[in-house]
Amino acid sequence: MEKPRHPRLEKMQLPSDIFNTNVLSETVLISPERLHHALPSSPKVDDCVRESRRTIQNILDRRDHRLLVIVGPCSIHDPQAAMEYAVRLKQLSDDVSDTLYVAMRIYFEKPRTTVGWKGFINDPDLDDSGNIEKGLTEARKLLLWLGEMGLPAATEALDPISPQYLADLFAWVAIGARTTESQTHREMASGLSMPVGFKNGTRGDLDVAVNAMRSALSPHKFIGINLEGQATIMHTRGNKYGHVILRGGRQPNYDSVNVRLCEEVLEKADLPVNLVVDCSHANSYKKHELQPLVADNIASQIINGNQSIVGMMLESHLNEGNQKFPGPEAIQDLQYGVSVTDACISWETTDILLRNLREKLKRPLVERQGSS
Repeated sequence: MEKPRHPRLEKMQLPSDIFNTNVLSETVLISPERLHHALPSSPKVDDCVRESRRTIQNILDRRDHRLLVIVGPCSIHDPQAAMEYAVRLKQLSDDVSDTLYVAMRIYFEKPRTTVGWKGFINDPDLDDSGNIEKGLTEARKLLLWLGEMGLPAATEALDPISPQYLADLFAWVAIGARTTESQTHREMASGLSMPVGFKNGTRGDLDVAVNAMRSALSPHKFIGINLEGQATIMHTRGNKYGHVILRGGRQPNYDSVNVRLCEEVLEKADLPVNLVVDCSHANSYKKHELQPLVADNIASQIINGNQSIVGMMLESHLNEGNQKFPGPEAIQDLQYGVSVTDACISWETTDILLRNLREKLKRPLVERQGSS
């Protein structure tokens, strides 16, 4: 019998006064392979992921005239509410599918400026218990359910480990404003299997997003984990479907002047001139009721001949606004279908907004495709 490449070693006892001095405990996590085995994908789900990624690639390559729309809750904290939202969104997406290609925003991880709730994967019970294995399990269940329904899922890739658990079920990924400048996330993006959008920096600077695109386009070697959960040297091909997400900074940057400035930066860098506009965050001054106005401005730019805007992002939930994140003792008081992070537009507003976009852009997008 062939000896194992890495035989089991006796556990080492390292000096406790110099090693892991601030680590209180360790919990062994289920491996990605075991989670995949426990919650396997199906041919129907695989077809949904494969087709949705191909469609988004075609939009970026200008082989599909439709506008990509990433829409959904700021964050997922209640799978039941997310499922109700998804059922409504699937019907709406079918109704507007000749003009808009809709993917549901499924954000399981939330970056924090200091501290706070880090998202469903880190804390699915909303009580700071940190049951990450449950978070990964419930997240995968929701994504499989969406795939069976045929609704594409989009997310923000934050933790460099979690993609091995879930990335096979996502159609599109964003790298956030706080992490676009991170070498770790640029390397990770170079190996992801789906198109990746890079947000401009929190101050509005475009260079970090453009540099991230250039970096992710290139091959990389870095430390990651494989499906068995082992530390691994990852060798990546590079991701040619990177693009910029304009999310505002100190000021909004969705207007035609800022869009043109971004186009010039991408042209100078000899990168694809593909822009997705985030209608939330700094572009709406974090006022959810302004998101439809931003979306309307984007539609007007396309009607007036813009060639670079290929998509938009909206934060939307069953009910508008947001609510304060509860303490463990107040979880039962949460309002159903209301965000616990950024404020969202309501379902009714979302329905009207997307149907109006379809009517406004149905002909201009076809004409734009014909002129490209």
